[in-house]
Amino acid sequence: MRSRDEVSAGGVVYRRSESGEIEVLICRTVKTQKWVIPKGLIDPGERVEQTAVREVREEVGVNARIIEPLDPPEKYVYTRNDMRIFKTVHYYLLEYVSGSIEDHDHEMEAVEWVSLDRAIEMVAYDSAKSVLLRAKAKLEKAS
Repeated sequence: MRSRDEVSAGGVVYRRSESGEIEVLICRTVKTQKWVIPKGLIDPGERVEQTAVREVREEVGVNARIIEPLDPPEKYVYTRNDMRIFKTVHYYLLEYVSGSIEDHDHEMEAVEWVSLDRAIEMVAYDSAKSVLLRAKAKLEKAS
């Protein structure tokens, strides 16, 4: 079977609600109908950090700034069209700056601000739960 590497980047975007609660953005894809964290492929010549910010802007409609990496990168393998793909995804903790979730990408059926704990419950994949738990630990440490 043929194989290739794929590298993506994305992030956990957070803000504080009026009551002071931490909220994060999650999105439900049109394709899978599952709640996920925004991410996408790195464009040629683009740095990983640039991709994370761009993909967040494109997929969920908001501008955000990187606070810090949410290491380690996620790694998994999947198969598509008889091709084995070795995927690496670099996630970052990003602070909301501006924009509206109403401006989300056509790839997303829905985008929502939810509490961090609710996001952990809603996301479809254990790897995404792990990323959100790392974000929660960093945000609680900073508080």
